Amino acid sequence: MNAAALFVLLLIGAYVAGSVNFSILAFRLTGRQDPRQHGSGNPGATNVYRQAGMGWAAAVLILDMVRAVGVALAAGALLPLGQTIWVGLALILGNRFPCFHGFAGGKGVANYLGFTLAVAPVWAGIGVLAWGAAYLIWRMPFLSSFALVFCLSGGTALAARGNGWGVAGALLTAAFIVVCHHRNIRQRWGRKR
Repeated sequence: MNAAALFVLLLIGAYVAGSVNFSILAFRLTGRQDPRQHGSGNPGATNVYRQAGMGWAAAVLILDMVRAVGVALAAGALLPLGQTIWVGLALILGNRFPCFHGFAGGKGVANYLGFTLAVAPVWAGIGVLAWGAAYLIWRMPFLSSFALVFCLSGGTALAARGNGWGVAGALLTAAFIVVCHHRNIRQRWGRKR
């Protein structure tokens, strides 16, 4: 298999892996309503916490992160880092637009944290500290997520060491996650529509 075909295969595989939403599956298996039907409408760890408590939120967060670490390690073993970063974006696209759940999913923050843990672990730690500091200041999970994502993106871009494709992939991933929070941004600063 040539390098281009391998890259495309890993992009598709990451998208499919990201399309498995653990909170939706867990709620379905335990007889709960779809987490997208309540709270913020997002099937991520924060909304799971609001609906089912800390234990379920932690389980969803850990599963998302473990999957992302696995995808990053697999891609990193087969591709240069510049391309691996784009595989991470494909994972997050799958999380946001999951083919198994009607193309309505999460925002990819936990997946990006897990992915960066494998690619730039020090920056994953810095990002978690930034999340905590931002939460202490603003008490808003989505703003805290922005602090985390900016650290993850910056760290991933630095790990790319000047590879233009890698840096572009890291910046695009951060921009995509911020855009996925458009509803939070509109509710906080804009007019509700």
